Amino acid sequence: MGAFFFGLVIGYITYRTLRRSQQQVGLSDIATVIGAVGGAAVLALFPAESARFDAYAFGLAAGFFLYLILAIGLSGKEKAAEFLGD
Repeated sequence: MGAFFFGLVIGYITYRTLRRSQQQVGLSDIATVIGAVGGAAVLALFPAESARFDAYAFGLAAGFFLYLILAIGLSGKEKAAEFLGD
């Protein structure tokens, strides 16, 4: 469960970082978030092809999309169109 919640938090922070960026979002923004987490540290904690890594990856995706759902729910579809684009 710890791996899932760790991934959930990282996914949430990643989406929030991308959304809050005032400039054009680019690969460098994503690389910054991934670098902050430390990809090597994640693989050391949750070895690839293990149940813990699977839980981390699932939590990462869930956190990423949870932020999107909450943002749309709290700000409405019209406001969400501003950060989602046309």
